[in-house]
Amino acid sequence: MSPALPSYEEAAALVAHYAARLAGLRPSAQSVRLGLAAGRVLAQPLYADRDQPPFARSTRDGFACRAAEASAHGALTLVGATRAGEAPSGPLPPAAAWEIMTGAPVPAGADAVMMIEHVRIEHVKAGGEQVRLLSPRKLKQGENIVAQGAQARQGDELLATGTAIQSSQIALAAACGYSALEVFVRPRVAILTTGDELVPVESEPAPGQIRNSNAPMLAAMVAAAGGEPWVLPSAEDKAEALDHALAQAAEADLLLLSGGVSAGKFDLVEPALARAGARFQFTGVRIQPGKPLVYGELPSGRHASSQSRGEERTLPFFGLPGNPVSSAVTFLLFAAPMLAALAGSLESGPRFALARLSKDSDKHGKPGLTRFLPASCTFSGAVGQLPEVALVPSQGSGDLAALARCNCFLVVPEETSSLEAGAIVRILLS
Repeated sequence: MSPALPSYEEAAALVAHYAARLAGLRPSAQSVRLGLAAGRVLAQPLYADRDQPPFARSTRDGFACRAAEASAHGALTLVGATRAGEAPSGPLPPAAAWEIMTGAPVPAGADAVMMIEHVRIEHVKAGGEQVRLLSPRKLKQGENIVAQGAQARQGDELLATGTAIQSSQIALAAACGYSALEVFVRPRVAILTTGDELVPVESEPAPGQIRNSNAPMLAAMVAAAGGEPWVLPSAEDKAEALDHALAQAAEADLLLLSGGVSAGKFDLVEPALARAGARFQFTGVRIQPGKPLVYGELPSGRHASSQSRGEERTLPFFGLPGNPVSSAVTFLLFAAPMLAALAGSLESGPRFALARLSKDSDKHGKPGLTRFLPASCTFSGAVGQLPEVALVPSQGSGDLAALARCNCFLVVPEETSSLEAGAIVRILLS
């Protein structure tokens, strides 16, 4: 009797365990200009080069003052003005106010800022102006001011090694004077599609043939996940062709095979992997689509991107089912977390969210498999409400048009036979 297939959770735990072992194998690092760092992973911590903010600054247009004096609702003489980028010309005298713009340094002696819409400006006969906080408003010390060093002190670690770099991290690095960042080298991901029916994208398919859509799709997914895609020539359904392709892929950090992992007569990928010395972790998962997914490790040479140049390692691989929806789903669930670990990222695991199932999207089916169904989620709903998700009409795991119209996958738990409209559901983000 063949062993029972693992559930999604069991299979994901096996992948996560291997990914955790990669934490000690830091990839090599390289320096990149700040403008090119988006999508990379930080290889060295980022430190504050000075206090953040470097001076007490106003968060509003208004008037710097002493909170106690303003709250007495007496007239405060306007004695100066500071715009953003300027330094105050001196400290704030008693019973005085200082006109100030958002982001400008607060003069010494001031402990609050009155918002411009909360004051009355009065002209005095001798010339000049006074400001008065409108009653019954009161002002607290520190109101509308960010104190020097409130966000960080000079020398503080602001971002840890392994942080994925996006726009906000780039902004922080720029504020700290980093014109370049040390990032990990992207892991090289070999993509091997198999099947006699595949022809290049630019070709005119003959009867029974299809264009190779999985290779460019997986390459795009690898690049979006922080890897360097290495698309190998498609392999024929022949033992010799598969053996040659697997030998070529041995220099990669991760191997993705697409197609040939089912139980048919011409599904030759698993035997080829076995001949190459593969150690299989599982050869199927209780999910739909993607049930034939294969995961394991191949013996390999030296780690192509590890700092430990002489360290022996294995080459993790995923045999993804050939149908495009199956390939996309299994990549998101299993390959993307492995790729994140290989990239040195602190982030791991697929991205899930909660949503409300729209009307006319009831789903009924036989339990026993965790299902991931093409869906479209509207994330622009009202504040305080869950986003709404609707199933995308689909003709199965080969429906590329449905895949292109979806932006997530509705998750139907293994033990669930039906989901009713209006139910709170889990979605896998693509």
